[in-house]
Amino acid sequence: MRRLVPALALVASLAIGDLFGQERPRHGRLFPPQDLGLLEGPDRDLWQKPDQVMDALGIADGSVVADLGAGAGWFTIRLARRVGPNGLVFAEDVQTQMIEAIKRRVQREGLQNVRTRLGRADDPDLPVGSLDAAMMVGVYGEIEEPIALLRNVGRALKPQGRFGVIDFKREGTGPGPAMDERVDPELVIKHASEAGLKLLKRGRFLPYQFLLVFGKSEALTTEEKGSIGRSASTPPAGARPRAAPLPRPRRGRA
Repeated sequence: MRRLVPALALVASLAIGDLFGQERPRHGRLFPPQDLGLLEGPDRDLWQKPDQVMDALGIADGSVVADLGAGAGWFTIRLARRVGPNGLVFAEDVQTQMIEAIKRRVQREGLQNVRTRLGRADDPDLPVGSLDAAMMVGVYGEIEEPIALLRNVGRALKPQGRFGVIDFKREGTGPGPAMDERVDPELVIKHASEAGLKLLKRGRFLPYQFLLVFGKSEALTTEEKGSIGRSASTPPAGARPRAAPLPRPRRGRA
């Protein structure tokens, strides 16, 4: 799934407008890896407000977090810098090409605190009870099995973990897909509720996108106290043991 330019660079804005207005795949269809460069306009930092998004999710030094549908890793890199060497970032996508692009980017940046995950449509392949926060930016419309996926995201969160969904508003101007391809935030909330997640707050500081912040519901937490019966690899050396014992993994994007 993807991410996304007011007017600092007109050419970049027009390119992204074309991409999201006419070529962006509809629900359940994955973003073409060859178009990843169009998602990183020179002014994206200004309207995406990554620091404020991370603040809203409580992401700090030493946090263990996941970038779901990470694509080429635009947000992954910023998460890695925020959590620092004592933290850990899982960069997940369902497309092998995206995972390879992230690995190259991480290597170029010299980062040691990023681990990639090749997920599935219904499971992001993340360790149970390991995450302080997870985020999904501009990818919700590509999810084929949203309730199953969100349930597995919830299982990967720590008891007080936070999950953020950031996607384009269904009104106004700016970057993003055609209006009829945009996701209704109320549908996201409904899916999350069915998956055992509860809405904690809405962020209203993004000019073109909505931000929904979820936490684990009591029902999901109670279920996990029984047994989840999954298994995933243990966090690598260098990551703070904030991540709970690892069980297992999900889906893909950009």
